[in-house]
Amino acid sequence: MKKITQRINRSIRQGLISSALIALFIMVLGGLGFWWIDPRVNSFTDGLWLAFTTAATVGYGDHVPSTDASRAFAVLVVVLGLAVLSLVTASIAALFVQKEERQIEHELLQAIHASQRQIERLEAIVTRLEAAQNQASTTSAAARNPSTAAGTPQ
Repeated sequence: MKKITQRINRSIRQGLISSALIALFIMVLGGLGFWWIDPRVNSFTDGLWLAFTTAATVGYGDHVPSTDASRAFAVLVVVLGLAVLSLVTASIAALFVQKEERQIEHELLQAIHASQRQIERLEAIVTRLEAAQNQASTTSAAARNPSTAAGTPQ
């Protein structure tokens, strides 16, 4: 169980790191693309800012695509950016949910163990009751037929 939890932790962290790196890569490419395509983007940092605000669909308005080519590129950045930023957000959310899931899993395991102990106690009670019933029926049969109880033939 512990190995499974460790694997899940590792894969969630790897997913977060991978998603963040892909998002960074797309933002850098978007920044370079805007800087190269749009004449109003004067520096790489302005292009990077435009790529981020476009991908995040914030659109502050301080930098906007000004040509048809940069608008078309903005559509591509929005589609890719939304997908990748959603992955980053989902990976972060998974880290929070995972902790809660472990707590619920722990509580469920405790409840299962408690139920198993209760079933074992009930089985022991049933066994004792069956033994008592068998002994009572043997005693009752012996009381009805004393000759068999004494071992004398009829």
